[in-house]
Amino acid sequence: MKEELYLSLNDNEWPDEGTDHDRQIVRAIVTDGAGGFVFMRLNRDDDFGKATLIETSGGGVEPGEDLIAAIRRELSEELGAKVDVLCKIGVVSDYYHLVHRHNINHYYLCRVRSFGETHMTEDEINRFHLSRLNLTYPEALAEYERCACSKLGRLIYNREVPILKRAQEILSGTAETVSEP
Repeated sequence: MKEELYLSLNDNEWPDEGTDHDRQIVRAIVTDGAGGFVFMRLNRDDDFGKATLIETSGGGVEPGEDLIAAIRRELSEELGAKVDVLCKIGVVSDYYHLVHRHNINHYYLCRVRSFGETHMTEDEINRFHLSRLNLTYPEALAEYERCACSKLGRLIYNREVPILKRAQEILSGTAETVSEP
């Protein structure tokens, strides 16, 4: 069994004025099965500032929704992808002080079976300008680094780069394993 990664991160970008809600989120490191990865490109200009960013696909878990069903739904909506869920990579607990939110991000490693039509929300299309981005592992690391020049980019970098590195270890067979008790 592969050991899941667990990270607890603080928001050092904005002042902590308290948290008023927790948000359960599913996210995926998506491999194309040929050595590449699929991400989302965001172009934001909102309370978090103006920035072009890279991020994993995913989103909020609906009430009563199973995590696996949620990741399949999110990847279908944002990427138009049907996927095989390979394993859970881990959980990242982080805070976005600007919106008074604590995020519990459940990360999965998924392999694309096929791409079809996306079903993004109006906000995802018109406010965040989401688009699909295919990158190799070194390109993805470089892109996260490039995007870390903004406050939001640093929060995303801190949350996602350790998960991407763990996914690469799993895919290359170098991830440490733990034995069952």
